[in-house]
Amino acid sequence: MAEVASPITRQVTKGSSETGGPSNEINLKDVEDFLIYDRRGVSVPFKSLYQGRKTVVIFVRNFLCYSCKEYVDDLSKVPRGILEDAGVSLVVIGQSSHHHIEPFCLLTGYPYEMYVDPERCIYQKLGMKREEKFTDSAHPSPHVKSGLFMGQMKSIWRAMTSPTFDFQGDLHQQGGAIIAGPGPQVHFWHFDMNRLDHMPISWLLQLAGVQQTLDFSDKPKIIHV
Repeated sequence: MAEVASPITRQVTKGSSETGGPSNEINLKDVEDFLIYDRRGVSVPFKSLYQGRKTVVIFVRNFLCYSCKEYVDDLSKVPRGILEDAGVSLVVIGQSSHHHIEPFCLLTGYPYEMYVDPERCIYQKLGMKREEKFTDSAHPSPHVKSGLFMGQMKSIWRAMTSPTFDFQGDLHQQGGAIIAGPGPQVHFWHFDMNRLDHMPISWLLQLAGVQQTLDFSDKPKIIHV
């Protein structure tokens, strides 16, 4: 991967890097004081996630989404040690009630911080997509193992068996990923175009400065580079 002279602050697709003008940049100062909520319903300002250290922030669609569930399944396999060695934090943000955080963490085995933005204030202010857009050149997420039909059936079953029957977030809202910090500096961002448009986790970790990569094709294997 080629070195860049300045931090990446523009949208990057999985097929190429797009360079654009200021309209393609995001400013975290617009959302730094917006409140997010932990699994106990305790609120913290969004900026608390990245003020003190570099942080990879993953925004997911909704907690019932099968592709998000399988993506977070793989996030849970990232060893804590490689994050600590790089001084990087990993955070997931959803857009449901905080009551759904604990069950989702138990379901996926996700061990790191997770919050919710129930009114989608950060999603909307930063310009994350609503509705889905698919293109012929799109590369599906390597972390989604289920096909569309089976994945949707799994989502419906989880909704039916949930103690509280709701959609656990806006079904039309797309997610994204941001690497930020320390402070409001944005190193990288990607907003998903559809449910399969996740940034590969290994790419995000490398962009965040993690010096090891993981192979998610089967069981994670650390490759020293």
